Amino acid sequence: MSFRGEQTGDQGATRVESLENMEAVRDSPVRIFLLLENRLLREAMARIFRKRGDLLIVGSGGKEGCATQQILESRCSVVLLDFLDPDWIRLTRRRENAGQARPRFLLIGMGGEFDQFLAAVRAGVTSYLLKDASTEEIIAAVRSTSHGSAICPPSLCGCLFECVSSTADCVSTPPVFARPLLTLRQQRLSALIAKGWTNKEIASHLNLSEYTVRNHVHRILKQVNARSRSHAVERILSHGYALTP
Repeated sequence: MSFRGEQTGDQGATRVESLENMEAVRDSPVRIFLLLENRLLREAMARIFRKRGDLLIVGSGGKEGCATQQILESRCSVVLLDFLDPDWIRLTRRRENAGQARPRFLLIGMGGEFDQFLAAVRAGVTSYLLKDASTEEIIAAVRSTSHGSAICPPSLCGCLFECVSSTADCVSTPPVFARPLLTLRQQRLSALIAKGWTNKEIASHLNLSEYTVRNHVHRILKQVNARSRSHAVERILSHGYALTP
């Protein structure tokens, strides 16, 4: 640790304390959540990361077995993914805990198609690695991503610049949708959808028939102009609804 020797008194003490805090943050391990559908890859990456003193696994599993809240409560700084689901990523980013830093998403094992890469960027992915990325490249990307850097193959980065440049003069204003008027029951039902509950589970919890719940879900999707349940939750949250069960 270094600081100016001539600084004394309260000002000098504040400077020393600030530098100590900076070193503590730098020296703390990178908290990683392995959300990998490929079990062999997940176990292999866990073994590799555990050999690095500056990397800490705080959770692991496949997408179906890990709830959004579980990922957020792990206080991870990087989520390592081997699948692209834009709706899921947007929903997870939106449902960050109050006062908690938002985790960054690193996709690995991806294809080189620009359309897929662009979809990932629009969903909020920070870093993107292709199938031929080495173990050391993945480790380096995890570290860089945790510090706020964006990592991607040079060829795709060049295509991204060209895409932005070509559309800069013809960007249209996105349509503005009126705030949907959801009933209290629809809001409560939407909160259960956000938790990942099935129609059957919701029906049992609210003492409704599964047919009635299915109709409610259909109406909600139509009201918010959503193409899926996760998209509906995202749209509802964007309109300011709290979604408290």
